[in-house]
Amino acid sequence: MKKFLLIAFATCLGLSAQAQNTTEPKGKAIVHVFGDFHSALEADGNNRGFFLERSYLGYEYKLEEGLTLTAIMDVGSSKDVADMQRIAFVKNAMVSWKKDNFTINGGVIPTKQIEFQELFWGYRYIMQSYQGQHGYSSSADLGVSVAYVLDDLSIDATILNGEGYKKLQQSDGLYYGVGLTLSPIKGLFVRAYGCLNESGNKEQSNSANYTLFVGYKTDIVTFGAEHSRMYNTAYTEGADLFGYSLYTNIVLSPKTNFYARFDNIDTNHTLNALKAQQVVTVGAQFKLGKYVKLAPNVKFNMPKAEGAKEHCTAYLNFFFGF
Repeated sequence: MKKFLLIAFATCLGLSAQAQNTTEPKGKAIVHVFGDFHSALEADGNNRGFFLERSYLGYEYKLEEGLTLTAIMDVGSSKDVADMQRIAFVKNAMVSWKKDNFTINGGVIPTKQIEFQELFWGYRYIMQSYQGQHGYSSSADLGVSVAYVLDDLSIDATILNGEGYKKLQQSDGLYYGVGLTLSPIKGLFVRAYGCLNESGNKEQSNSANYTLFVGYKTDIVTFGAEHSRMYNTAYTEGADLFGYSLYTNIVLSPKTNFYARFDNIDTNHTLNALKAQQVVTVGAQFKLGKYVKLAPNVKFNMPKAEGAKEHCTAYLNFFFGF
């Protein structure tokens, strides 16, 4: 698998050089950098400093006959490393083919479980969408996905390893997902998604997940609501994680947006006790030219675990890239 990923990435870089020598280049570089400065607002808080969350570096090249090659490296932190070292992962290394209303992706691809909501939310550099932020699923994995669009209806299906893009396949289980998206009127979107993630171990339970999403978007205002539940978290029988997210975005001017979001996370098992909380985020976004965004915001975390303290943190998130 490592050889496949390196070959795919090298191929895209080679095609990048070729594209730069043509009068009509068919490729584009991808550079996304996320970071922030944050400071706890409690009198006894010591959580403050500058933080570089991650950088996406890659290239996309469009071939003839609807084929597209994409390779993106994700340079960020890892839970397996205690200090601030940066670790590089292959975020995407995929081949896409689009013919009329049909699309197929193969390789290390974006997961359909998160992709639609993350694009609708639109502030990935501040927070992930609900499921990604709270550990329901990875945003990319190794496998294949297909999608078909028919007027106001879209259907997608996915088969993945189920381990996420930061791990190699470690078990014999696979991930199966199916999604349905409706847009009955202009600006209104309704999406339902369900998946099964096999444990690959007779001593563990399979994990299942469903999500329901409703969103409405105009040129001025956006509303989104998402409800999700994961059964048997970490393949542990009865360890469910469930909750919902509500958010809005208001365009105040071509360069200024206001946003607010409320996340509620619950559990019925001690395995997820530290995840159970309510999170309120309120802030604004300022576009400084075409490639730079600044987003001051305040985040209130209200843990539900007994004895856990509430805390409030001020952030200045930044994004630059293209």
